[in-house]
Parts: sequence; structure tokens; C-alpha cells
Amino acid sequence: MTESTDVGTTPQPAKHTVVVPNSINMVSLLGPGDEHLGLIEQAFDADVHVRGNRITLIGQPAEIALAERLLEELVQLIRTGQGVSTETVERVLAMLRAETTERPADVLSLNILSNRGRSIRPKTLNQKRYVDAIDKHTITFGIGPAGTGKTYLAMAKAVQALQSKNVNRIILTRPAVEAGERLGFLPGTLSEKIDPYLRPLYDALHDMIDPETIPKLLAAGTIEVAPLAYMRGRTLNDSFIILDEAQNTTPEQMKMFLTRLGFGSKIVVTGDVTQVDLPGGTKSGLRVIQDILDGVEDLSFNRLTSHDVVRHRLVGKIVAAYDEFDARQEHAEPRAPRGTSRQ
Repeated sequence: MTESTDVGTTPQPAKHTVVVPNSINMVSLLGPGDEHLGLIEQAFDADVHVRGNRITLIGQPAEIALAERLLEELVQLIRTGQGVSTETVERVLAMLRAETTERPADVLSLNILSNRGRSIRPKTLNQKRYVDAIDKHTITFGIGPAGTGKTYLAMAKAVQALQSKNVNRIILTRPAVEAGERLGFLPGTLSEKIDPYLRPLYDALHDMIDPETIPKLLAAGTIEVAPLAYMRGRTLNDSFIILDEAQNTTPEQMKMFLTRLGFGSKIVVTGDVTQVDLPGGTKSGLRVIQDILDGVEDLSFNRLTSHDVVRHRLVGKIVAAYDEFDARQEHAEPRAPRGTSRQ
């Protein structure tokens, strides 16, 4: 696929020609209006020339080698029948620069679930490792900011397990902790008051299961969506159980939930420790659980970051900005002016 020619006697610049297989649509590879090609030029600060199915790269040897690998990964993704978008190019590049052992094409082509022509796949390396951890462990924790796919991927794995008959039911739960609005002041019955807290779980279900079958599955108890308080006193066998928004559990509630685990079941716990809505002074069960369970076998803690946000790219930048601000606040120590004493 590659022809290489050194220019001059020094290690820079280098010139490589990538020969794209004739079976690959060049528009799919380079993007509409050469959009992907422009991203490659910006990312590598290289001269890129395209003639037919030959792409010539001129620049620093290390960067040119990385650009060549990027093209190879994109070609492999196209071969698997996937569309390549600007987001795909950026994610493949991020994985290559992170120098991971996993091939980006393998990460992005892992199919968890398909429904109505849409496939659910991990989109970052950390998401792939999170999904793998769910397969390998009985209890998995997914901790990270909003938009990193913690709950969505766990839901996809739960539906996959149900469809393959590895479990008999899915149980989805989250604590009904108010964020600035008290349950008692909301109109309606208890069920109507709790429903808004569970709505994100229903929304994800509608993406993964034909909507007309969901009421039947709920009525039969094959899928159960309930507030955390409803888990007390139960033993959950042959189930895939997801606890969402776990940062809003107390340590006692977290213990209660984890000890519901029965035979043939899996548990996935998701949450964002930076978004705790518990009353002041109340410890978050998710914040303390890793210290408590350190060294216990068959558990996995997985952390996702702003780099794993798969919503609008601005969301990732917002999360990163908050992380940086929080880090500055933690390390900043108030100092009294010289010549004065602290009060």
C-alpha cells in the first residue's frame, strides 16, 4: 500500500506515497469537498497531494508515518462498511497520538447492538475498555462526565444480554434525588413525580428496542425501571442491573444496592462524581466506593474523561474547562497579604 522515498540525506523532510486500493471510494476516504483531507493537512502540518488513488505526503518523518497509519485505519473502517465522518477522523487520530496498543479500526468497528438500521458502538478507546470490562466482570463501575456514554453503552450491553438470553430481565434504577426542586412540591401521584427522574432511561430504551414492544416488556417485568428505593429487600437473579446517577447515592444506599446481586446477574454502576446533588454534608456513595472495594475480585472501575464525550464537540470543551477550573480551585490556597494576619 505504500511507496517510500527519502528526500535528501537528512531525516527531514520525508515523502511517502500511499496507494489506496481500487475498491475504496476516494470520496468516502477524503470526505465530501475533501473535508477529511483538510483535517489531515491541519493535523499533521504536511503537504498532501492526491492524484487518482495515490496520496503523497511530504513532511516530518514521524508525522508522515502517523498520517500514513491514519489513512490505513480509515481504509479499514470503510472496508467494514462503516461511514467515515470528520468525527471519525478526529477520533482515529486521537487514538493514534495516544499510542495505544488497540487498533482504532477495531475499536470503532465493535458492534454492540443494531436496531432499525442503526448500530451502537464505542467511539473512543476508553469506551471500548469500559464495554470490555462489562463483558469480563460481574460488577463494573463507569465514572465520568455527562456525554461520555456511560449509561447508554451499559444499556446497550443489557439489551444485548437479554436478546442473547444471557439474562432473563433488565433492571434500570436511579436515586430520585432532587436538583433544586423537591419531590413533595411537584404535582401528581408518586409515580408521576418519580417519572422525570427515570425518563433518560426510557429514552435510551427507545433507541435500542422497537418502541411498540417496550410496554409489553415492562408489563411482563422483563424490563423494570424503578427508583433505587424499590430495590431494598430484594435479591436479583439472572438480571442485568444498571444503577444510574450513582453519585447521588449515600454510602448506605450503595451498599444496599450492591448486595442485591443474585446468581447469574451483572451490575453496572454509572455516575459523575462532579455532579453530586445530595444535601450538604452527605457523602456520595460513589466517591467512597473505590476505597471500600479496593482489592475485591471481579469488579472493575473505569474512568471516562472529557476526551470521551460523544455529544456535540462543545460539550467536551465545556467539561474540560470545568475540570481545569476545579483543579485550580483545589490547588489554590488563600494567602493573607504581607504584614497582615488571618482572621
